[in-house]
Amino acid sequence: MASEAAGATAARGSQRGHAADADAGAASQPPGRPAARVLLCGYYGEHNLGDDALLQVLLSQLPQGWIPLVTAHDQQQVRSRFEAVWPDLQTVDRRSLKAVLAALSGCRALVLGGGSLLQDSTSFRSLLYYAALILAARARGLTVLLWGQGLGPLRRRRSRLLARLLLAQADGISWRDAASARLAASWGMDAAQGSDPVWALPPLHWQGQGGPIVLCWRPVAMLGDEGWRLLLQALEGLAERSGRPVQWLPFHQDQDTDLLADLDRRGLLGEQLRRRSVQVQVETPEQAMQCFQGASLVLAMRLHGLILAALAGSPCAALSYDPKVAAAAEALGCPWLDLARLQPEPSGEADDLATSWEALLDRPLAPLRRQQLSADTRVHAALLQRLP
Repeated sequence: MASEAAGATAARGSQRGHAADADAGAASQPPGRPAARVLLCGYYGEHNLGDDALLQVLLSQLPQGWIPLVTAHDQQQVRSRFEAVWPDLQTVDRRSLKAVLAALSGCRALVLGGGSLLQDSTSFRSLLYYAALILAARARGLTVLLWGQGLGPLRRRRSRLLARLLLAQADGISWRDAASARLAASWGMDAAQGSDPVWALPPLHWQGQGGPIVLCWRPVAMLGDEGWRLLLQALEGLAERSGRPVQWLPFHQDQDTDLLADLDRRGLLGEQLRRRSVQVQVETPEQAMQCFQGASLVLAMRLHGLILAALAGSPCAALSYDPKVAAAAEALGCPWLDLARLQPEPSGEADDLATSWEALLDRPLAPLRRQQLSADTRVHAALLQRLP
């Protein structure tokens, strides 16, 4: 597997077209211009491969002459991952609002990077956190950019009012999906719309003919024991009929690692599926893509698991617990199952689901949509050119 530093360097070089001197380019400054620091704010250093991939793309698109200061929980993980390419990169504890606000004083710009940061499904306090950063940045005269963002969910009226106020404070915005762009437009705020920034990562050539079935699953509150039992029975039937092993790939280290063991403890894992199952550990998006590259089918609940699987060229299907996953599957032309409407019945539904998945084995998606989604990330790179 590629090392973390080598993977980050390759991605940066591919997107800027000069891989050989990516290390030097990261720290270089335009003649006569002093170093400028930019605060990159996101859900970084939280042991989530999707957010790691977003940060990797954001750093690769950052114009020369800017020194990144990254909000991160596991600061050592972020620094060690990118230090070979960004030797000047610094971090600040993202869970300390006081520390992050203090860090703004040494910056010329604030970039909210990727994901859906302006939302209240996690909590209203999360929205207040980003509101405090944006308003403090504006009070200091900093440039504020919202890069590759999703908008919402915003379940409370006060959340919608606050989000609308915050969008008006931004100097530039790029959206990652049509639904977010439509909501912002309904508030009279037009901005560039692209695809999810992770589509900018370099693709791989699929090599998974006859390979394992790889799962990118997560705990889902909407699935009770009966829902899980249906999915697991379908998976077991698919694995048995096709003779394939099953690899469980935890995409979020803190949330997903115990899923296989928990399902087994609850008595939901059939004996044949238990025998065929193995958990694999990866530490970087590049390693995840290499795992997907060798899969005969990837079944993904995680949004960025689906995107990385498609970038690896793998046959894939989505299990949607959130509209963003369904939207990504639709954009890709990928089959998907709405978990919110899953109604387990003793009528052979597991067999039907297994049959539908079996039809996808060893049949990668056509590359045209993937190529278009990758091209659509250019709007996010263009937004960063507006840094002063």
